[in-house]
Amino acid sequence: MDLIENRTIDEIMVGDRAEIERVLTHPDMALFATISADVNPASLEEGEEEGPELQQGIAHGMWAGTLISAVVTTHLPGPGTVHLGQTLTFHQPVSIGERITVRVEVTGVDKGAARVELACLCLNAQGETVVSGQAEVHAPRTKIRRHPARMPGSRLKAPGVRFGALVEQARALDPLLTAIVHPCDDLSLGGAIAARDEGMIVPVLVGPRGKIAAAAELAGIDLNGVEIVEAPHSHAAAEVAVALVHEGRAGALMKGKLHTDELLMAVLDKGKGLRTERRLSHVFALDVPGQDRTLFVTDAAINISPDLEALKDIVQNAIDLAIAIGVEVPLVALLSAVETVTGKLPSTLLAAAICKMHDRGQIVGGKVDGPLAFDNAISPAAVAAKGIVSDVAGHADILVTPNLESGNMIAKQLIHLAGASSAGIALGARVPIMLTSRSDTVDARIVSAALAKVFYHWRRQRPLGLPG
Repeated sequence: MDLIENRTIDEIMVGDRAEIERVLTHPDMALFATISADVNPASLEEGEEEGPELQQGIAHGMWAGTLISAVVTTHLPGPGTVHLGQTLTFHQPVSIGERITVRVEVTGVDKGAARVELACLCLNAQGETVVSGQAEVHAPRTKIRRHPARMPGSRLKAPGVRFGALVEQARALDPLLTAIVHPCDDLSLGGAIAARDEGMIVPVLVGPRGKIAAAAELAGIDLNGVEIVEAPHSHAAAEVAVALVHEGRAGALMKGKLHTDELLMAVLDKGKGLRTERRLSHVFALDVPGQDRTLFVTDAAINISPDLEALKDIVQNAIDLAIAIGVEVPLVALLSAVETVTGKLPSTLLAAAICKMHDRGQIVGGKVDGPLAFDNAISPAAVAAKGIVSDVAGHADILVTPNLESGNMIAKQLIHLAGASSAGIALGARVPIMLTSRSDTVDARIVSAALAKVFYHWRRQRPLGLPG
């Protein structure tokens, strides 16, 4: 990297100039808005009205103004400079993609006080003035020559961008009639009503009418027009909700304020439940900052330590979900600690067997590879460093974990450390099941409903096999 060198007060003369060129990009503007706490939407979005366009232009002009400081501190006078004051006037908007020339010129020098006055100017590609002003700085007296400071990496992404697209995809479909099982707190009830308001579901509330009404009053929710089916307690609510599916009065289930085991006991009941020939499994969908695709993690909620047959269904359920939401060829990575098959790690043997089952048509859709360590599954750099040849490695859509503990840890680390937005549903039953957690946000519940809705409409043309 080139060295940067200052001009000391003794070297500076009136008429000296320095300039740089920059192109305004969307990431630049997003980063500027984040740093400046500019919450005006016009700073980040294209405006159609005169007012927003003007506000947007001012914000973008302020970005150009900040580049003046970059010229002063790196070029003229350069390293060691201290700003004493600056005044700027913004003349016209700066557009995303526009190239700006930023120039400073010395107009006054006080060598005794080591003060320098500068005329500042920002010009667009047409030579028109965007920003003009003056700056006063304290110039260094000693020579400094050094490498530019290494800037920390910055990565900006609006949360849930891909999830927003999923919700829009779901809006084009008919709302999904959904039994909300025991929605007796403000979170589960509020999530169900929010999913209704977003056009995802038509809720049928199943549980004690008095407790549901109390939760609605506490949350300020109007239940006028919402169907309530009476059930005396949570266990009974699960059974009644399953019966509604059999009666054709619900096409999905959403977990309310009850334990997952209570709901699944009713779903998996051999006589009255919703079993199919598939194993029930859970799929987390994660919108992870910095990733160019939705990641699916399975199974992190239901199957504790799946055997080969269970793992086959876990993989197939996840492939089906990815295809349903529009992933043309899902790439499936079977995770372990290493990328080689060894008898010392049973998960590598299971992964190798699953790959062969896929090769023989026992699992359909997508591409499957494993065992793969986590880094080998998602990082092209790790794949290149290890010389792994694979259609899946480095680009996996679906991460299949060897057990519930590892799956749960991966999903929650991505959520709480990487800032991922999350949603999830259980598949393998007659209908999709939204197994929302007590800590899930309203947005997570809406996106889970969108997943269930899209999957339900996709699967109507491709029904799962039912037990014979």
